[in-house]
Amino acid sequence: MDGQPRSGFHARAYYLGMRRGWLSRNIPRVAIALCSAFAGRAIHAQTDEIQVYTGSLEAPRKFNLTIHANYTPDGRTAAAIPGGVVPQGSANGALEWAYGVSDWFEAGAYFPVFTFTRSGKLVLDGAKVRALFAVPQADSRRFFYGVNFELSRNSRVWDQSRYGGEIRPIVGFRSGPWDFIANPILDTSFNGLSHLDVAPATRVAYNGGRDWAGAVEYYGDFGELQHFAEGERTIFAVADHTGGFLDAEAGIGFGFTSASDKVVLKTILSHSF
Repeated sequence: MDGQPRSGFHARAYYLGMRRGWLSRNIPRVAIALCSAFAGRAIHAQTDEIQVYTGSLEAPRKFNLTIHANYTPDGRTAAAIPGGVVPQGSANGALEWAYGVSDWFEAGAYFPVFTFTRSGKLVLDGAKVRALFAVPQADSRRFFYGVNFELSRNSRVWDQSRYGGEIRPIVGFRSGPWDFIANPILDTSFNGLSHLDVAPATRVAYNGGRDWAGAVEYYGDFGELQHFAEGERTIFAVADHTGGFLDAEAGIGFGFTSASDKVVLKTILSHSF
């Protein structure tokens, strides 16, 4: 499950011109090369970012700080990996720093990625960098698309693999006040295409006005491409508010498989400067 750029916030957004320049001519080659290099992802203890990416980007030459925080009041009572974090009673999150490079490209970093265990201990889980590309002016488009590439360095309590990555396609369309968005995510630990982990995320949102939106989001983990299995499945009810100084998102999620936490709370706060 994996800020401002991908949630229901209606901040200023700029997107990728697919018909122009070097990137538009070479996106298929870049995607193929990255997919060939990527591999399957080992299971991790928790997640720092619970969000569906919408393709929104920070405005060119502007910065954004997004704070992700998730709490599990009713979850699994054993760690997913040896020495990992026990989900129940823990809080996980990250500070996400973003910069609008152009109207189609945003660069970002997550540091620190952190956990407060149920005993109150602070654990540093690692750091991530990302490159997000999207079609320009997606907020006003009927059909929009993009892709995010991410690389992480993980602590031993966070992931069995020291390094990980993500390919997150973004595709969506609008009909009146409704948004329909899908992120068919592939996670990797760089050990072969057959080990790519399939973790889709989807969002259906109703925009009740300029400042408010309500949404239902789904997050799943179907396991590796070579062998699908029952993993995490969680449905979230989400509310978004866009403010002049701060954008906010809050949600409550309910897991419905044995591999899922029963109840998860999430918040996302975002400010551009």
